[in-house]
Amino acid sequence: MTEETEIEESERPPEEDPNKLDRDLFWFLIKIMRTIFVGFFWMFINIFLGLYLGFAIPEESTPRRMFFFYTWFGVSLLAYLYMIWRFWRKKMDAPR
Repeated sequence: MTEETEIEESERPPEEDPNKLDRDLFWFLIKIMRTIFVGFFWMFINIFLGLYLGFAIPEESTPRRMFFFYTWFGVSLLAYLYMIWRFWRKKMDAPR
């Protein structure tokens, strides 16, 4: 009888550590951090070019510099949105 209980106990999978972070949850948090970091970085670049250097302010800029800035702004916004769409397009599995 004791041999049967030893065999049954050894066949059971080991219990998972309750403090262990799930791999899917870890990658979900990484996606959130990437989204926030890239968004802030994109905003900082555009604020620096537009406000600090004066490319977006009509009184301080020439039409050519404003055209450059707003073209850059639109193209980089589309690139940012495409990158975010690529980050988030895969659906996560349902929690167990």
